[in-house]
Amino acid sequence: MKATILVDNTALFDRYFLAEHGFSVFVEAQGCRVLFDTGYSGALLQNAEKMGIDLLDLDYIVLSHGHLDHTGGLYHLLRLYLEAQIERTACRVPTLVAHPCCFLPRPKPPLPEIGALLSAGEVERFMPVRLSRDPVALAPDLFYLGEIGRRFPFETVRPGPRRIVLPDGRVDEDRLLDDTALAYRGRDGLVVITGCAHAGCCNTIEHAREVCGESRVLDLIGGLHLREPGPQLEGARDYLGRLGLSALHACHCTALQAKVALGEVAPLRETGVGLRLEYGDR
Repeated sequence: MKATILVDNTALFDRYFLAEHGFSVFVEAQGCRVLFDTGYSGALLQNAEKMGIDLLDLDYIVLSHGHLDHTGGLYHLLRLYLEAQIERTACRVPTLVAHPCCFLPRPKPPLPEIGALLSAGEVERFMPVRLSRDPVALAPDLFYLGEIGRRFPFETVRPGPRRIVLPDGRVDEDRLLDDTALAYRGRDGLVVITGCAHAGCCNTIEHAREVCGESRVLDLIGGLHLREPGPQLEGARDYLGRLGLSALHACHCTALQAKVALGEVAPLRETGVGLRLEYGDR
């Protein structure tokens, strides 16, 4: 399996890629080509072009959750596919996979919207959309994890002012039930790729172990939504320290204080746009 970071808050040193507050990673596994998240803007397209990654040749687009910094680039992708059809450029139309709540409106007063600016119906005009609470096997050893159970009390989501507008029009607290991840079952254990890990990185890893039938965890890549010291960071630090990770690629929404704390118990690695990682198949 190969994973390439296309969008992150930072770019690798001495590399001339675009960075923004967002996340996207391109994954190749067992003949399957997956784009996980799309970042905030069109930076995704420019970085992919520089890295020689053809976004017109994808099997799946998978969204980790509905926030704008993970779904904003979708508009630019759809325009890319439309222009390819106009110009008769070779293009494979991927299937988009996400949780059923991913495209619901998400006000965060005073902001009118922090979620996806496109609806599932609008996206479905361009490509098949599969909304699933259950895990989906994208390849024999690559999984969309679906809805993640919340088992660790220290990872309880506090909605604050975040709201979600349900299909029946009711407005509820947004507990980010759509937050999900990818997991790859490789020769040396699991590689778990998160967007923001709003469900909690420990909850996510435990769910990945169950879905994949593999207890060993090799690497954790992506945003961990850990900021200041407190019960969540302390709990995550203790949990990750017991895993015996070979690497920890914490990025995007992982604050410096959190990285320093996690780096004391796990092999923290520099992460940013342009990073390419490779893992052995089973």
